[in-house]
Amino acid sequence: MGTFFSEPGWLCLTVTAVLGGTIFCKLKKNQGQVGRKVVCLAGLWGGACLLSLSLFWGLILFSLSCFLVYTYFSGQELLPADQKAVLITGLWAVVNNAGILGLPTDGELIPMTEYKRCMAVNFFGAVEVTKAFLPLLRKSKGRLVNISSMAGGVPMEKLAAYSSSKAALTMFSAVMRQELSKWGVKVSVIQPGGFRTNIAGTSDMWDKLEKNILDHLTPDVQEDYGQDYILRERNFLMFMQTYSVMDVSPVLLDVQHAISAKSPFAFYAPGKMSYLWLCFVSFSPTGIFDYFSKKMNSHRKSMPRALSMPNWKNEAM
Repeated sequence: MGTFFSEPGWLCLTVTAVLGGTIFCKLKKNQGQVGRKVVCLAGLWGGACLLSLSLFWGLILFSLSCFLVYTYFSGQELLPADQKAVLITGLWAVVNNAGILGLPTDGELIPMTEYKRCMAVNFFGAVEVTKAFLPLLRKSKGRLVNISSMAGGVPMEKLAAYSSSKAALTMFSAVMRQELSKWGVKVSVIQPGGFRTNIAGTSDMWDKLEKNILDHLTPDVQEDYGQDYILRERNFLMFMQTYSVMDVSPVLLDVQHAISAKSPFAFYAPGKMSYLWLCFVSFSPTGIFDYFSKKMNSHRKSMPRALSMPNWKNEAM
């Protein structure tokens, strides 16, 4: 009991009460799932500190956690436009969301015209729009939000053209974030996972893409891969459509946050496992990532014609 009534104990208890009350007021203004999760985590952390440590050090750690939560929510407050009439006298935000996928297939088979088309729409289009509106964004100290893709940070088979263009957009956004910070413009890049949109195209579009690929193949490449292997690639598109998530609200909520939060994040990764995959490819050794990637793609049994022949031998080896 002496520890509880000692001056350090009372001081730490007072600081905890003040910070806890401040956080409670912050959460009342920022209600939602995140707020409820933080309250639960803070409560569990406080209980763990008080049970596992002495009262003094438990309150010290709990006070520190309260301070960190307070700092986090101070940056996540939305701009004061709720339930108010807002007069827009300039440009506040630019969201670049244009994108095409093309026909997923091996990078060797993709024609140069498709590489250029993906870069033109997914990368150069966003750069041109950004450059056109940057003078207005600098005046308003607004927001630039670029919709990239998880495939721009995670290597995925069959997506050489699409992933390369999205990786370029991700790096462009990171560089612009640094350069525009002196003007007060905040730049965010959103890297969604698998969401079901119309980017995959239609059956008629797939037919045209298949014809374009076959028309641009040299005889020896077509002989090694085989026409059947190329025509089966549309099964990958059907697989993507089947296992993609229909609810795109996580993407929209991240766009809203990037536009309206006082301190938006530099990177967003909405979608199932998107953030984990981006962290995995960033921190794991290349061999480990390639191993798990092959395991993930083991359901695709099709092989190029030359590799499926028993008497095939790699002359380079």
